[in-house]
Amino acid sequence: MKAARFYEPHKPLVIEDVPKPKPGYGEVLVRVEAAGVCHTELHFLDGVLDLGVRPITLGHEIAGVVEEVGDGVSDVRPGDRVVVYYYVGCGRCRYCLVGEENLCENPKAEYGFISDGGFAEYVKVPARNVVKLPDNIPFEQAAPIGCSVTTAIHATKKASPKVGEYVVVYGVGGVGFALIQYNKLVGAKVIAVGRRDEKLEKARELGADYIVNAAREDVVKKVLSITGGRGADVVYELVGSKETFSNSIKMLAKKGRIVVIGYTGELVSVNPLDIVVKEATIIGSVGNTLQELIEAVNLVAEGKIKIVVDDVVSLDRINEALERLRRGQVIGRVVVKPR
Repeated sequence: MKAARFYEPHKPLVIEDVPKPKPGYGEVLVRVEAAGVCHTELHFLDGVLDLGVRPITLGHEIAGVVEEVGDGVSDVRPGDRVVVYYYVGCGRCRYCLVGEENLCENPKAEYGFISDGGFAEYVKVPARNVVKLPDNIPFEQAAPIGCSVTTAIHATKKASPKVGEYVVVYGVGGVGFALIQYNKLVGAKVIAVGRRDEKLEKARELGADYIVNAAREDVVKKVLSITGGRGADVVYELVGSKETFSNSIKMLAKKGRIVVIGYTGELVSVNPLDIVVKEATIIGSVGNTLQELIEAVNLVAEGKIKIVVDDVVSLDRINEALERLRRGQVIGRVVVKPR
């Protein structure tokens, strides 16, 4: 089968033939119909994220059709439309025992990270890692649910915004768009911050109450003005640069929460006094749980969260899609169709 393989940083992915996987006991073979292109792939290519596994097929936002099932599989059948949960925990550590496989101490697999992912024609996963898709969700919209929507749900639960609180979505990409919609569902007032008018207009369409163009406006002053000088109760930090982290601290209200989702190769710093006097909380948020994926699928099926797909490309155009993402030209997600 064809797959897009990562060999080393600062080199393009290589499209090559690799053996088609065979499902073992308790596993299913998924024919990949769509795979979302996430900023995480750029972190691999830029050397910011290195988990020590090479070569590897990237791609962790995966949707497709079950083509074959292994022995011992009874609740999934060939022909089922599914989206893949990309964590496989050990099932025994203290995190797995409470459903937090995203924090597993000894993961068995993580598709697109330490295990071959969805930038291929097929992927093999445990049957428990597929969530069935309703017929009203096309594969192109289903794939980004697996990370962009679930990451937003997970981060929001970390922040626990209350009805009427001001939240800043600092970075309006695939995850940012989902954060806007999910935080509106819980009753927060959303301030979307970005640098491109097209993305900010899409943010407004999706429900943002206020938009701030960081390329033309002083983000901190604008947020303080919007909030009557009090500051934001929650900042979702989706960029992770020195500038954005510093701004996040400055625009935060007393007892505010910064949820760090994005990261770069830059180191950030903070004066502890800024945390102390505000009684602020800084929270890390990574990935999602299986239950959050199920919730995300239901929300999209019900029309409560919309998926923004910028373009659908063939597997041989994956490097072109990644370059567009790097340049900030993608609104939402580019989705790869490997077949």
